[in-house]
Amino acid sequence: MPSPLHDMLLQLFNNRPDLAPELLRTVLRVHLPAYSEVRISSADLTDVQPTEYRADLVLQLVADKPVLGVIVEVQLSRDERKKFVWPVYAITLRARLKCPICLLVVTAKETIARWAAKPIDIGNECYFAPRVIGPSGVPQVTDPVLAEAAPELAVLSAIAHGRGADVARSVEIAHTAQAAIRGLDEDRLTMYFDLIESSLSAAARRELQAMNPRKYEYRSAFARKYEAQGQLKGEVSGRAALILRQLTVRFGSLPADAQAHIEQASIAELDAIGERLLTATTPQEALGSH
Repeated sequence: MPSPLHDMLLQLFNNRPDLAPELLRTVLRVHLPAYSEVRISSADLTDVQPTEYRADLVLQLVADKPVLGVIVEVQLSRDERKKFVWPVYAITLRARLKCPICLLVVTAKETIARWAAKPIDIGNECYFAPRVIGPSGVPQVTDPVLAEAAPELAVLSAIAHGRGADVARSVEIAHTAQAAIRGLDEDRLTMYFDLIESSLSAAARRELQAMNPRKYEYRSAFARKYEAQGQLKGEVSGRAALILRQLTVRFGSLPADAQAHIEQASIAELDAIGERLLTATTPQEALGSH
């Protein structure tokens, strides 16, 4: 299931279709054919076979006719299946548009960028190579003029560099992005503001808050949900680690399947295990039905 970050990153490209060709041209140095328009196209790439294939976003660079198809894929984790379906996306779209195709992978992690960039062996000494942009490839946008002209690029820059080791630089990028989105409609303003804030490290967020205390509030349901999800994940992880420690101290090493059960348990399930642990005489009794 796509995460909130996946959906929000994808929304940047939906809101500004020019963003993908801009990144291809300026960051990845891809030579693009002359075009006058960028259109969002159907992301359904199913062919005549029954298997359904659906990309995140499909764009057409158009002159009098399509001159380049661009498939945008937001990839936040390794998924080996994508190495098989990405070439299918490209070939199917090429047949539909009757023009060259480029597949652009956007990711928030350098490890995933390196994985995604590896050429895919499709047989017969042929390779398919996605174009990939990870955090280090996203420009550090601190120029207010550039940020105002391309606010989605400024927001993407804040996402990519918000947790960098140079806190002052992260704050400068975030502040530039926030200034650039002021003139947008309320829906985009709220969404982008939240996305910038949720992408910052704690240190950068504190510094930005000190610069702009009135503006430092999550203003949408997305941001509150995103923050809550992060807090809940940390709470579950900490509680699972505590239960594992208690069981190990009391009963010795646990089987791998028991450890996996605890690590995947909900807060309520962990609480129940903790209560049973008070009187249990065996690990099986503490784990209940497991």
